[in-house]
Amino acid sequence: MTGEKQEPGRAEAAVRRARFGALPERIRLEDTVEERPATVPDPARDAYNADEWLVRTCL
Repeated sequence: MTGEKQEPGRAEAAVRRARFGALPERIRLEDTVEERPATVPDPARDAYNADEWLVRTCL
């Protein structure tokens, strides 16, 4: 071993500071919400059939 004395972790600390030294830019709340128009409900798809549950469960 050599007699040189080095501060442990100095290079690692510099690399860490260069990578994580600054916080990321702030994101406005308005930019975190996505708005889409609602679709018109399809009456044929959502039609209720009173006898359908009977056919599905009993047959």
